[in-house]
Amino acid sequence: MSFASLNLVPELLRAVEESGYTEPTPIQAQAIPVILARLDIMGCAQTGTGKTASFTLPMLNLLAPQASTSTSPARHPVRALVLTPTRELAAQVEESVRTYGKYLPLRAAVVYGGIDIKPQIKALQAGVEIVVATPGRLLDHVESKSINLSHVQILVLDEADRMLDMGFMPAINRILALLPPGRQNLLFSATFSEDIKRLANQFMRNPTMIEVARRNAPAELVTHQAYEVPAERKYALLAHLIRSRDMQQVLIFTRRKIDADQLARKLARDGFAATAIHSDRSQLERTQALDEFKQGKVKILVATEVAARGLDIDQLPFVINYELPNTPEDYVHRIGRTGRAGTPGEAISLVSPDEMEYLANIEKLLKRQIPRLVAPEFEGTSERKGDKDFRAHRASKALSTPTDSGHGRPSSDGASRRVGKQDADGNRELRRPSPRDREDRDSGRTRTPTQYTPQSVPPPPPGHFDFTKPYESSAKTAANHIPVSKPAVLHRGKSVRPTAALLRTRTPETTEE
Repeated sequence: MSFASLNLVPELLRAVEESGYTEPTPIQAQAIPVILARLDIMGCAQTGTGKTASFTLPMLNLLAPQASTSTSPARHPVRALVLTPTRELAAQVEESVRTYGKYLPLRAAVVYGGIDIKPQIKALQAGVEIVVATPGRLLDHVESKSINLSHVQILVLDEADRMLDMGFMPAINRILALLPPGRQNLLFSATFSEDIKRLANQFMRNPTMIEVARRNAPAELVTHQAYEVPAERKYALLAHLIRSRDMQQVLIFTRRKIDADQLARKLARDGFAATAIHSDRSQLERTQALDEFKQGKVKILVATEVAARGLDIDQLPFVINYELPNTPEDYVHRIGRTGRAGTPGEAISLVSPDEMEYLANIEKLLKRQIPRLVAPEFEGTSERKGDKDFRAHRASKALSTPTDSGHGRPSSDGASRRVGKQDADGNRELRRPSPRDREDRDSGRTRTPTQYTPQSVPPPPPGHFDFTKPYESSAKTAANHIPVSKPAVLHRGKSVRPTAALLRTRTPETTEE
């Protein structure tokens, strides 16, 4: 079967031919005719089998008759909406739309968070027929009234299961309420769960199920391997594998963002060209890291689950699971970054003892056992070069530090006290006596420390605190030293007692007329 037999317009066939494709993949061959018939579908296929083109090509074909070369925004309403869970996947879908639709006068825009919203508003106000968006940023545009969804004819939910996992269901429901009811609905994903089926039943009209491979199946061209290694030896094994196998392009997955940053810095410190990508990095940093990895400027990309969906890297040979994912479905998406478009790939997992349960769940999902490999014997640890020599030098220096006899602590009086050698019985010799000790011994004098008693402490000077007496508060002391009240004096014809007398007696006084 060829693309020409799928009844695509000549502009699309020309773009597909220039992209180097001659025959459609199984998911494309089954999905494109159904979509062109304007039916709702649920497409499930292995990752890397052309799932994105299976809905972008028929979507462009259906919108081609309504394409306009007018510059008026009113002639370019939003007619197709594609929702994705991640920014990287949104950018990939928008790039596919531009690649295949470059000979059609259709406009496309991608909107996602992490970057300035003003250029996106400007692009939407200029008029676009196709919008690829993440749910959160799309709702931002809806609230700012920079987008109108009342003319949407086609809705695509790509990686719908991932959107549910990321908690996008409330946002999706809000978006569905803004769309016209007569639209065409398309769901595509590498995996489908029962929750996805229940979601589809809520807003799809008799969807056609297209499943070209069993559910949650990994790519067949991927070779699986697992090394059982303690957690503290993972980095040493990772560095050995990269060096010994001369890996020129490898994608490494961790569970946490902080671990991705630390691992990337460790690799860079040891001479590897490595960088990290995760959700805490800005969109500009993520795009730059991905571009450098695709261009070969960076050989190692350390990523979290944010990169497990939507990364399309040509001929990626290696994917390494530095840490196994918590859910087995994420393993399928991780290794789906390799073994794409007919190119074989290799998935290597470093499994510590506390991750054996994760590995068992993955094997249960795959319905196969992943081969265990014995960690090779190799030299090197995760320490920097020279760390051992530095510690040995520091230890030898500590032995030469003046210490107390028998305890290894520094001397407090500053005298040179060297720890003697041990005799044949293992007893430690006494320290060498100081000149002052020898002088006292020869003269027969015996030094005894001066004993201080409270009686021998001289009285404090006037105005200073006496530490030999019990503590009394200053307020009580001041009250005890208040002078006896003086007779009342006349002030403006009234008899007034001094304030000090009031404090002394602590009894209310009444002024006399």
